[in-house]
Amino acid sequence: MGKTREEQDSMGVMHVPAEALWGAQTARAIENFPVSNWPIPQKFIVAIGLIKQAAATIHKDTGRIDPAIADAIIAAAQEVIDGKLVKHFAVDVFQTGSGTSTNMNANEVIANRAIQLLGAQVGDRSLVHPNDHVNMSQSSNDVIPTALHVATAVGIHDELTPAIQRLQDALQEKADQFDSIVKIARTHLMDAVPIRLGQEFSGYSAQLNNAMKLLDRVVADTCELTIGGTAVGTGLNAPGDFGSRICKILAAKTKLPFYPASNRFAQQGARDTSLFASAVLRNVAVAMGKIASDIRLLGSGPRCGLGELLLPAVQPGSSIMPGKVNPVICESVVQVVCQVIGCDAAIAAGSTGGVGSILELNVATPMIAANLMAQIKLLTNVAKLFAEKCIRLLRPNEQRCSELIEQSLAMVTALVPKIGYDAAAQIAKEAYASGETIRQICLKKNILPAKALNELLDARKQTG
Repeated sequence: MGKTREEQDSMGVMHVPAEALWGAQTARAIENFPVSNWPIPQKFIVAIGLIKQAAATIHKDTGRIDPAIADAIIAAAQEVIDGKLVKHFAVDVFQTGSGTSTNMNANEVIANRAIQLLGAQVGDRSLVHPNDHVNMSQSSNDVIPTALHVATAVGIHDELTPAIQRLQDALQEKADQFDSIVKIARTHLMDAVPIRLGQEFSGYSAQLNNAMKLLDRVVADTCELTIGGTAVGTGLNAPGDFGSRICKILAAKTKLPFYPASNRFAQQGARDTSLFASAVLRNVAVAMGKIASDIRLLGSGPRCGLGELLLPAVQPGSSIMPGKVNPVICESVVQVVCQVIGCDAAIAAGSTGGVGSILELNVATPMIAANLMAQIKLLTNVAKLFAEKCIRLLRPNEQRCSELIEQSLAMVTALVPKIGYDAAAQIAKEAYASGETIRQICLKKNILPAKALNELLDARKQTG
C-alpha cells in the first residue's frame, strides 16, 4: 500500500491515498461498493461540476461564502468540467441509489482542490468544507437528478442529434441519387410491386427525421431541473431563488434553455422524464436497426443473395473463406441497437415504483444515469460510422435490380384493372409453373395487344 493521509467525516477517520483528492466519504463508498468497476460516466461528472460551480457563483454574489473561498471552488469545479480531475472520481455506478456517494465524491474533490489552490494542506476542512461550502443549499437528492437532466440534454443536443442529422443527410443524398433506379419491392420477404430505390431510401431518411423530432422533445423535457428542492423537494436550507438562478447560469454555460421544475416532488420522486428519454433513444436505435438490417439484406450475395446494393468492403470477412466480405458496419449498428434496448429495460426497471421510485426519491438514479449516458454515446458513435463507412459509400447494382423486376410474378398486379384479379392470378400461376415471365405468358396467350401490355408493364410508371 502506498502513502496515505487521514481524512475525517461524521463517522470517523479514513485512510486515503496521499495523491487522491477525495475524502473520507468517498473512501467509504469505494470500500462499500466494489461491484462492477464501472465509473460514473464523465458527462455526468461534468454536469455535477457545472452545478457546483454555479452554486458557488451564486453564494459568492450573495455573500454567503467568502469570495476567496468561492473563487477557489469555482476554479476547482472548472477543472472538473474540463476533465482534469477524472481519476479522482472513483465510486462505482452501483452505489447508494440517490447518488449521494458521487455527490460527496464531487464535493470532496472540489473542496480539496480548492484548498490546494488556496495554498493550504489537502484535507483542511476548516478552510473549505465539502458540505458547508461546496454543497451549500444542495442535497444529493436534487443535485443528482439535475445532473442527470443536464447531461442528457447536453449529450443529445450537442452530440447525438448532430450525428443522427449527419446519417439522415447521407440517406437523403442516396435517396436523391437512386431515384431513377427501379427495383422490386418485397413484403413478407416475398416479391411485391415495383418501387424506386430512391423511394426506399427516402423512407429511411424520413424515419430518422421523425426520430430527431422526438429527440428535440427529450431535450425540451430534460431542461426542466429540480435543483433548489434539496432533500425532498421542499427547498429546505436553500434560498428561494436558488434553483432559478442555477438554471440561468447553466443555460448561459450550455446554450440550452434550462428552467426550474414546475413540481420538484415529481422530479425527485420519479424518473419519468428519463424513462421517456430512454424510450426515445430506443426508438432511434430501432429505426437505425431496421435501416441497417435492410441494407445488409439488400446487399446480400454478392452472387447468391439479393445483391441490389453494393456495400463497401471495409475489412476481410472470414478467417477461412478467402475474398469474403461481410456487412460489418451494419452488424455493429445492430449490436448497438440490442445494447440500447437492454439499457432501456434497465432504466424502466429502475423507474418502477417499489423498485427504484419509492415515496419521495428514486433510488436507482446512478444506474439510470449510466445507462442513459451509454445509450447516447453508443448511438452517437455508431451513427457517425454508419453514415461515413457505409451509407455514403453505397452503390446500386442497377443490372441486378432490372433483372429481378422482369422476373417478378408481382408484375401481374398492373394488369388487374384491365383483366381482373382472377385472370391475373391465373397468369401468375402459369408463369410460376413454367418459369416464364409475366410478359412472356401474356404475349404467348395474346392477353393484350403488345403496345398496351408494354405500357402496363412499364415498371417505372408503376412507382407513382
